Amino acid sequence: MSVKFGTSGLRGLSVDLLGEPSSLYSAAFCRHLLDTGQAEKGAPILVGQDYRESSPAIAASCMGAIAASGFTPVDCGALPTPALAFFGQKRNAASIMITGSHIPADRNGIKFYRADGEITKDDEQAISAWAEKLKGTVSTGDAEGEDMASEALALFGARCTSILPEDALSGMKIGVYQHSTVARDLFIAVLEHYGADVVPLGFSENFIPVDTEAVSQDTVDLLEGWAKEHGLDALVSADGDADRPLVADETGTPLRGDLVGLMTANFLKAKVVVTPVTSNSGIEKNGDFEVVRTRVGSPFVIAGMMEALSEGNDGVMGFEANGGLLTASPFRPADDTIAALPTRDCFLPILSALYLAAKDKRAMSKLASAYSLPVADADRIKDFAQERSAALMAFLRERDENLSAFLEPVGTVAGRSDIDGLRVTLDDGRIIHFRPSGNAPEMRCYVEAETAEAARDLLKQGLSLIEGFKAD
Repeated sequence: MSVKFGTSGLRGLSVDLLGEPSSLYSAAFCRHLLDTGQAEKGAPILVGQDYRESSPAIAASCMGAIAASGFTPVDCGALPTPALAFFGQKRNAASIMITGSHIPADRNGIKFYRADGEITKDDEQAISAWAEKLKGTVSTGDAEGEDMASEALALFGARCTSILPEDALSGMKIGVYQHSTVARDLFIAVLEHYGADVVPLGFSENFIPVDTEAVSQDTVDLLEGWAKEHGLDALVSADGDADRPLVADETGTPLRGDLVGLMTANFLKAKVVVTPVTSNSGIEKNGDFEVVRTRVGSPFVIAGMMEALSEGNDGVMGFEANGGLLTASPFRPADDTIAALPTRDCFLPILSALYLAAKDKRAMSKLASAYSLPVADADRIKDFAQERSAALMAFLRERDENLSAFLEPVGTVAGRSDIDGLRVTLDDGRIIHFRPSGNAPEMRCYVEAETAEAARDLLKQGLSLIEGFKAD
C-alpha cells in the first residue's frame, strides 16, 4: 500500500485508499483507542467527509471497520473538519475525517481525532504499528452510521456566530468563493448572521483543489475579476475540508495565511503564539505575545501549545503559514467565551480579519499593509519524486560547500536553520527555504524579501534551482 502519514493525516492516491487500506487503518485506530484507554467498545466514533468523488466510498469502508471493531459508527456527512473535531470534543468521541484537503482530486486522505483533538505523532506511530500487526486480518465491508450531520453543523455554527459582536460586518460586501469546499454553505450563513452583504461565487459540483498557501494564478485571476465586477470589500474561501482560510482584499489579492493568523492573534489578545518556522519572520515584531517556532504540521503546533499550557500559560493559540488556526485556551473576543479548539479552523481567522477591517473602517489592503512584515511568497513543484527531494536535501546538508555552491546564483549564505527542511538567510537579509512535502510528491520553496518583486524573483530562482538538481 502506498499510503502513509504526512504533516497532517494519512494520504495517498484515492485508488490506494479504497477498500482494504481504509478498513485497515480505521481498525488500527480503534485498537489504539482501546489499547490506550481512550475509548471503550460500543463507544461512538464520528465519521465526516469532504466533497471528493472518492470520499463517500472511503467513509463507508471506515464505518464498516468501526462497526466490525465493536464501536458505533456515526455518520456526520460532508462538513468542515473543525466542525467534526468540535462535535467530537463536545460528545467526548473520537472521529475520522475523510479528506485530501488541498491536494489533487485523484488523491485523498484520512485524518484521525481523539476526543480531545488531533492525534499526536506518537499516536500516528502507534496506529501505524497496529496497522502492520492487523494486516491481512481485517475484513473489508461497508456500513452505515447514525446520521448526525445536522447536529454537528448546528453546534459548530453556534460557535462561529458567537465570535464577533452582533452585526459586526454590517456594511461589508463579501464574496464567497464556494468551489467545492465543505464550508461553502456555512460561510454564507455565518457572514449573513453578522450583517454582511454576501455574494456567492464559483460553485462547483466537481472537486477543485484550492491550496491557500500557494494560491494558483488561475484562482487569483478569478478573485480579481469578481472583486472588480461586484465591488467587493473582501473575498473569502477555504481548502477542501475547510481547515485553511483564504482571505482576499478588495482588489482580489490574497492575504498570506500567516498574516491572517497574526491578525487573529492580535484580535484575540493572545499571550503565546505557536507557529512553524515557515511562517513570516516578522511575526515576532508585530504583537504583544511570545512566539514559539516549530516544525511544519499541526501535530507539532499542537505539541508546542500543550507545552505552553503545561508551563502555566493562558491565552495560548497557534497557526500555520497556510492560515489554519488552532486554540489551546478559551478566548472571549465578544460577549461569549469560545472554547478551545486545538485543530486547524478557517472560520475564526476569516472572521477576525474581516472584523478588524470593519471595526477600523479600513480597506482590507490598508489593514494588511499596516503590518510591517517582510514580503513572503511560496510555491511548489508538483510531480517531484520524494526520492529526488530526499537526495536534494541530503546533498545540501552534507557539506557547507554544497549549500554555498547551490545558492551561489542567488546570494551568499549567512545563516541556516534545520528545524524543518532547510531555511537559509542570505547576507542581504533575504530568506529562502527548501522543504519537501510530507504527504505528496512535491517540493516546496518559501522566500522572504523587502519587496514583492524581489520575493517573486527569489522564488523563481529557487524553483529553477530545484528543477535543475540532478541526483547522482
